[in-house]
Amino acid sequence: MDPHADASEIYRLSSAYEFPWDFARALELALYRTYAVPSIGRLLAETAEFTERPQKRYDDTALLLDAVVEHGFDSEQGRTAIRRINRMHRSYDISNEDMRYVLCTFVVIPKRWIDAYGWRRMSRHEAVASAVHYRTLGRHMGIRDLPGSYEEFETCLDAYEKAHFAPDEGGRRVSDATLDLMASWYPRPLAPLLRTGTLALLDDSLLRAFGYAPPSPVTRAVVRRAVRLRGRAVRLLPPRRAPHHARQNREIKGYPNGYRLAELGTRPVPGVRGCPVRGIDTSAVE
Repeated sequence: MDPHADASEIYRLSSAYEFPWDFARALELALYRTYAVPSIGRLLAETAEFTERPQKRYDDTALLLDAVVEHGFDSEQGRTAIRRINRMHRSYDISNEDMRYVLCTFVVIPKRWIDAYGWRRMSRHEAVASAVHYRTLGRHMGIRDLPGSYEEFETCLDAYEKAHFAPDEGGRRVSDATLDLMASWYPRPLAPLLRTGTLALLDDSLLRAFGYAPPSPVTRAVVRRAVRLRGRAVRLLPPRRAPHHARQNREIKGYPNGYRLAELGTRPVPGVRGCPVRGIDTSAVE
């Protein structure tokens, strides 16, 4: 398969067959990283979506993004998902640079996670296809000056984080709410252990931005080794015969009776950095 012409199909095979668990964890981490940029974390705190309705916000984000992956850009489901994503972002004053950075996390963080913890490293074909897939999504979202290759996505992400990661009260609130959400998926007595384990997977720049004390070197080593061992165990399993999409994840809990893509997502919050969206023109792309 050609990583340019068949990019979205390669990405779908990677995320739904080869690494479904790893992509779920990596995309969670990708979104989580964005809170450390004050302009992003502060806006999310102001909307209260992640602090008051974290499960719904988590579910909606995963379901909308994965609808494009599962069904394709030209499908009815894909167009509906992109339309909802654009209408949500259009309601707030979000810079083109912040939008581009978030897109970069979707490309770079999964590869870094899979290379570190997956049952095999991500191939060059898969990395190129991921970059092409999200570059296409970025065009549909009206984001300008998109990186042209995986390496350019990586350079853009690293430079943006170096320049913009900083402590912010709003970002810390959203981070705490997200950690609480992740802990809520498991029995309550495990919550402190899960929080510590999650922090052990974060790099120092994130920990500093959120104001968390770094876990001990021993804790970090144990947690990271455990995740690597999980990848080695998966390597021994037979190939997956059926796809596993985000809507099938056990962490998606907000729609036990089903959902409609057109009804997912947020609605404008009065008084929160509203229209027009600075620097992004989504009027012609849905």
